[in-house]
Amino acid sequence: MRHGASPPLRTALGARPYAARVSDTPAPESAEPCRPDWPRVRLHVVTGKGGTGKSTVAAALALALASEGRNVLLCEVEGRQGIARMFDVDPLPYEERRIATGLPGRDGPGNHRGVVHALHVDAESALLEYLSMYYKLGRAGKALDRFGVIEFATTIAPGVRDVLLTGKVYEAVERNSRNRHAVRYDAVVLDAPPTGRITQFLNVNNELAGLAKVGPIKSQADNVMTLFRSPRTAVHLVTVLEEMPVQETSDGIADLHRARLPVGGVVVNLVRPRDLDKDDLDAARAGTLDRAALHADLAEAGVAAGDDALVDGLLAEARDHAERRALEDSQRKLVAELGVPTYELPRLAGGVDLGGLYELAADLKRQGLCS
Repeated sequence: MRHGASPPLRTALGARPYAARVSDTPAPESAEPCRPDWPRVRLHVVTGKGGTGKSTVAAALALALASEGRNVLLCEVEGRQGIARMFDVDPLPYEERRIATGLPGRDGPGNHRGVVHALHVDAESALLEYLSMYYKLGRAGKALDRFGVIEFATTIAPGVRDVLLTGKVYEAVERNSRNRHAVRYDAVVLDAPPTGRITQFLNVNNELAGLAKVGPIKSQADNVMTLFRSPRTAVHLVTVLEEMPVQETSDGIADLHRARLPVGGVVVNLVRPRDLDKDDLDAARAGTLDRAALHADLAEAGVAAGDDALVDGLLAEARDHAERRALEDSQRKLVAELGVPTYELPRLAGGVDLGGLYELAADLKRQGLCS
């Protein structure tokens, strides 16, 4: 599946959650080679409605991209320290920190593990850095911070705040001679604000129009927009198979198109296992599953043979599951009609620890969401 194609919905291969503790969990020994859908992309922006798991998907994508020796930077801009919690590391400062190794490739030259670094971007630190870089304020900038001027400036002018946040991401992608001692990254993954705010956040020129028409901040905004609207950027949207998230994903894609921002793929997260066939699902919804057969199965397993209350409970759960599957299938059809590459990730029964992130990364890599 290639950039701009409209293929049928992909289904993730089955995955089993790791049971090991985060600190004891290695990366899988090998991963299938990636058939990339986004070979020209260096900046992967990940957004999604709250509760869809966009931060988890961003982290898994960073691990998937950190393959075959590539360096990847995973950035967050919402101040929640979500990266630190997912990777079980100390809260991140305003500096790049190595946090994990990526998925190794198959046997062959160059198929060694890449590295994932992380960066927690906050507007106040970004403004101090900006003042130091462009206006040589140095200690004077820190004095302004002590007097609350920095917080005031970034709060009173949200357009400037977004320029500072996105400007730091831009700098990580476009490392130049000014950053000669910094790590050069092959890919940057941005855990971005939710879908409802993503176009406003990325469309910094529009937000800045009434604040700065000339000067360094306007110039920085222009540079950021040049990157964001280029083929080197893709905005991926995360959803779950529920009505509101799918509708918000559809609206988000339309907003991105109107702003001339490049839409990437849709990642359908938290997909339930398909462990019942269509006939069983239909019977469960209709309430016609064979009670006697269920009693017999329980008896054979040595579990509460003849317990009608237990059988009633199991039948009710089966009906709920079948109804949920029908709802998901209807939403899956809507997702398939969005006209963008689509990927699926399973719901991990044991929750998401670092081992689970590696499982999800392997799924993304097999499906082609890597560059």
